[in-house]
Amino acid sequence: MTAVNEVEEAVKRINSHKGVLGVLIINNEGIPIKTTLENAETVQHAALITHFARKARAVVTALDPTNELTFLRVRSKSHEIMIAPDKDYTLVVLQNPA
Repeated sequence: MTAVNEVEEAVKRINSHKGVLGVLIINNEGIPIKTTLENAETVQHAALITHFARKARAVVTALDPTNELTFLRVRSKSHEIMIAPDKDYTLVVLQNPA
């Protein structure tokens, strides 16, 4: 199985979980690479989450220069956003918080 097929299968598997509203993979410039969301929603989430993840990474590093951000979970009344930043890409999963 090629890497592209593995990514496709992983996105399908994540998106099939109960409560998942969408999956988004963005590069470090904030450009969406893969998404299950509508275009406008993809662009908005990619830009805002990229900025948010950079800020969160800076906070973690400022508090402890030997540490790094590996996962971030934000929960509101209506949504939960799970962010998994990596060296080249960031995986984002949106879901219902229930």
